[in-house]
Amino acid sequence: MVSAQDHRVHGMGTALEAPTWPAITAAEAEAILARFPAAGAMTALRWHSPRPFSAAALVETEGGTFLLKRHHRQVRTAAALAPEHAFMAHLRSAGLSVPEVMLTDECCGATENGDWTYELHRSAPGLDLYRDRPSWTPFLSHRHAHEGGAALARLHLAARGFDAGPRGDHPLVASFTILPAPDPLAAAQAYVAARPALAAFLAGEPWHQELARLFAALGAGLSPQLARQPTLWTHGDWHPSNLLWSQEGEDAGTVVTTFDFGLAAQTCALHDLATAIERTAIPWLEPDHTPADAQAALALLAGYHTVLPLSREDVATTIALLPLVHIEFALSEVDYFAGILADPDQAALAWQGYLIGHADWFLSPAGQDFLAQVRNGAHAHKEPNA
Repeated sequence: MVSAQDHRVHGMGTALEAPTWPAITAAEAEAILARFPAAGAMTALRWHSPRPFSAAALVETEGGTFLLKRHHRQVRTAAALAPEHAFMAHLRSAGLSVPEVMLTDECCGATENGDWTYELHRSAPGLDLYRDRPSWTPFLSHRHAHEGGAALARLHLAARGFDAGPRGDHPLVASFTILPAPDPLAAAQAYVAARPALAAFLAGEPWHQELARLFAALGAGLSPQLARQPTLWTHGDWHPSNLLWSQEGEDAGTVVTTFDFGLAAQTCALHDLATAIERTAIPWLEPDHTPADAQAALALLAGYHTVLPLSREDVATTIALLPLVHIEFALSEVDYFAGILADPDQAALAWQGYLIGHADWFLSPAGQDFLAQVRNGAHAHKEPNA
């Protein structure tokens, strides 16, 4: 069994950091697994996840291989996980490969113990080619980006018919209430007012002016386009580290399994598509931003189009959404750092470096060139014109 003492997680940059949430110990895993009768007794604890917002470990038991995930109850309660698990069950019933959520001895998908909430997922098919890479880093190849786009479209097809409504005001959720509103700034004010820790942190920032500036510079005409989009429960965190593949090699294989639905919520398909491009075609974690990859964005769009055809308007809306698609999740991150962790430095980084910094990059010459390349490439390509 592995030791949790030297465990490190991905930080806001490229370096590994000490975890906020302590690694799951073998004794802890054994005690929690006893509440999941189908799992059986643990035989080995193999790996600790480097994801930073929760603790997770790969465990082997008499019943197979499982991912045991632990959240602080301020982040997720068992009740807060229920819609996420229902969404995963809906996708499985539609034929999509996603991990099976195991049930406790009380037939619940999660169990609580003190300050912690636990969930257990059965290992799903596929190779975890991106397991050791930080989240929000690019695909290894344009072929992988194309396959990732096709897999995202398959998920959106499978998601149809699931209507659990909005997920709620939980932290670290990719919700969608600000940009489609008739007055995005008023919607942002309502979002902040509903979250006291976020409001207290932003009281020291000129946030009204900053958001008004970004909406004026990057969001002109966007709200009515988004308001016309059908609502859909979506993944919310589409990047290579959440996909399992059929075979090794950056120029081979297809996506066979999608996992990590922790940010899933009711948004729309184009919001999920723009999120996927924003998180995989622009190397945010690299110093001075190595060049953004417009061809990766176009490959993802083309892959999506092979499953769900995109109209010219769909493509235009997706591209217009790219500079602001991160806004609501960034606010949720600020709320998480300022409230649950009481870490003003990380909250400031999430606000200034993530929310403001990402949007401002799209106003820079490099960002404008990237948008132009994607726009021109999409218009020149036959498939997205359908």
